[in-house]
Amino acid sequence: MLALFDSGFGGLTVLKELAKALPNYNFAYLGDNARAPYGSRSFESIYRYTLEAVCYLFSLGCPLVILACNTASAKALRTIQQKDLPLMAPNNRVLGIIRPMAEEAGNFTKTGHIGILGTEGTINSGSYLMEIAKFWPDLHVEQEACPMLVPLVENGLLNHPATEMFIREYTQKILAKEPRIDTLVLACTHYPLLQHIFAKILPKNVKIVSQTSVIAQKTLEYLAKHPEIDSRIGKNLEKSGEIRFLTTDSAEFFERGANSFWGNPIKAKNVFLH
Repeated sequence: MLALFDSGFGGLTVLKELAKALPNYNFAYLGDNARAPYGSRSFESIYRYTLEAVCYLFSLGCPLVILACNTASAKALRTIQQKDLPLMAPNNRVLGIIRPMAEEAGNFTKTGHIGILGTEGTINSGSYLMEIAKFWPDLHVEQEACPMLVPLVENGLLNHPATEMFIREYTQKILAKEPRIDTLVLACTHYPLLQHIFAKILPKNVKIVSQTSVIAQKTLEYLAKHPEIDSRIGKNLEKSGEIRFLTTDSAEFFERGANSFWGNPIKAKNVFLH
């Protein structure tokens, strides 16, 4: 199986695109809903929680785990890759979703000015600034933390007046920093569900870019370059792949909350991480 991990429901937006791109692959999705959101938690907590999730997914036989969470990618990925992976599972891989987005960031803008909207953890880590600078050193990047958006999405308040109010506040702040911004990257996997509000509020010349399609394409490219990993991921060549939905909260809670992200009823299973 190809595994995805997120602090909550947001990574389902990535899984949905991946399932379309890889219809015969088997997937496992794990949401740490019992401890979400991660955005304001310490580096140590996010690293520990993410490592526990990765270890659990490895125990299911998943050779590749994608951290479909910007905060976990920003605060835990590098340590897991460099410190833990060589000792516990040197033939397995853990990937994040910040670097793939950074690789493409400069392709979306005409003015050379982009904005990054994300959780406090993602923005404060500076990970997007560092990664984008590697690929696009002349690109001008502004950031804005949006701490209220994930809780609003997780509580199903997608069309609540408060959600629009906060989006308006955050976008006004980042555009005030640099009026030449013509691209806003939604650097949180929850935010695609709010894309219709961003489109309503933002000036027509500002492009909104979510991560989902980019991550799906980059995963395809990664598997093509690494057949040794691809061959270990289970596939159902004659039918659609199996998807296992796992959560650290109750299965019923996850099934209700996932509906906004997935669009169809699902069956989930509760798991314990340690």
